[in-house]
Amino acid sequence: MHSKKTTRPHVILMIDDNPTDVLLMKEAFTFCEDRDHEIYVAEDGVYAMDFLKRQGQYLTAPRPDIILLDLNMPRKNGLEVLMAVKADPEFKYIPTLVYTSSIVKEDVKAAYNSHANGYIKKSVDFDECIQTAKSINDFWFAASILYEP
Repeated sequence: MHSKKTTRPHVILMIDDNPTDVLLMKEAFTFCEDRDHEIYVAEDGVYAMDFLKRQGQYLTAPRPDIILLDLNMPRKNGLEVLMAVKADPEFKYIPTLVYTSSIVKEDVKAAYNSHANGYIKKSVDFDECIQTAKSINDFWFAASILYEP
């Protein structure tokens, strides 16, 4: 598959309070061919909204191309973040993929009802994480055309 070159790295905002899950995905994205990724991490939903709005410690934060969002987090959970992102005219076009360990039907339904662009089950198997990263990369950064304001 031929890919188009970009002028800047792809920016991924990973909203997750589990450092192991963050490390696995950061490493997994290094296995994607011909891609340059910058992965930023917000440890909970409050930090995530500060990142998106460029507040507090995130004054110079870049606009993410996609968001990987865990559901179970302290202070502001993933569904609350998802609803806030999709309700905001400035952020609603950022593809937001729920990336969580929950496979509870109600969680899946709530995520899609809140306009998630995808729902992905986390894995602790590194090969599966690599496949997930490659799938995300191939679809969102190679096949899709992302909206850039």
